[in-house]
Amino acid sequence: MALNNLLSIFLPKDQVFYNLFEETAKNIAEMGLKFKEFVYEPEEQKRSIINKQIEDLEHKNDEITHQIFHELGKNFITPFDREDIHYLATATDDVADYIYASSKKMQFHGVNPNDTGIQNLAELICQGANEVSKVIMQLRELKRPEKIMESIVKINSLENHADNVFDLSIRELFEKENDFKQLIKRREVYTVMEVATDKFEDVANVIETIIVKYA
Repeated sequence: MALNNLLSIFLPKDQVFYNLFEETAKNIAEMGLKFKEFVYEPEEQKRSIINKQIEDLEHKNDEITHQIFHELGKNFITPFDREDIHYLATATDDVADYIYASSKKMQFHGVNPNDTGIQNLAELICQGANEVSKVIMQLRELKRPEKIMESIVKINSLENHADNVFDLSIRELFEKENDFKQLIKRREVYTVMEVATDKFEDVANVIETIIVKYA
């Protein structure tokens, strides 16, 4: 029997959700680290291996999200609103999807990530994934929201920084890239990475809503 199923049997029903979200938090943090490793890896073959590891983590996150929805469908006791649980699970799933989409897009287009804009955005994605992980791990402390709000402020700041990095990277790309195909490919990569940082803010917004209701 899978670990998640065992948890659903032996743990209080409201605690099952905390445990599942904490699994998601750890998974997202690991994806952020792997993605940073991916963009700094100079060898294409090794990048391919890391990309597969990121894909596996994204699939793992899909399974956790499915389990959250499954528990939501069968349990009446939840730690906060069922609607907010659904929103949060969807938001964290989007984070994992777009981190993987970023490495996948580079692999698919054969884009070398040895690029200042890509690496700067990757640093922000790694930091954002870590902050998202931290804020989710603190969900049990809703009655003491100060630390949670610190992470939410950091996530919002990182997203704003990512917008600036994206804008500057696009401007530089159009100024320096003469190969039209490469320009399109790199612009797609920048765009997907910037969307990943937007998804971090979506998680922060859902948790901030939960805090307003329950803190």
